[in-house]
Amino acid sequence: MDKIITTNRKAFHNYSVMEGLEAGLQLKGAEVKSIRAGGASLSDSFAKLEGSEVLLYNMHIPPYEFGNIYNPDPLRPRKLLLHRRQINKLTLEISTKHLALIPLKLYFKNGIVKVELALARGKRQYDKRESIRRRESDRELKRTLKGRQNRG
Repeated sequence: MDKIITTNRKAFHNYSVMEGLEAGLQLKGAEVKSIRAGGASLSDSFAKLEGSEVLLYNMHIPPYEFGNIYNPDPLRPRKLLLHRRQINKLTLEISTKHLALIPLKLYFKNGIVKVELALARGKRQYDKRESIRRRESDRELKRTLKGRQNRG
């Protein structure tokens, strides 16, 4: 059973998600304790390929409350743990299709912190409006269908 820590709620609004994958996260010191205490944020975070490794930027993990003076920087780039095949595939996809690599959620899997990444294409303003319009019409349809079921 996976325990979700945090999700990137802006991701589906700002991006069209193509395909996802799971990655481990290299953490230092008391960062896991801080995450267990409920402190982590994926908003405005993104992953980037640098050489032969993938780094996660702008993920905020606050310093552990009971830690010492050696707490790491809350916004430091964190290395993502992926297989070489996965990194090669990501490099090919990102360079040829001009996609972004964004984190969708952070969770514990068997006691280990994992991040779900997605290859995504940024949405234009009119795409965002269309998504909102579609979501509103679906809600309205569900509301009317629910009203009819209660009458019958």
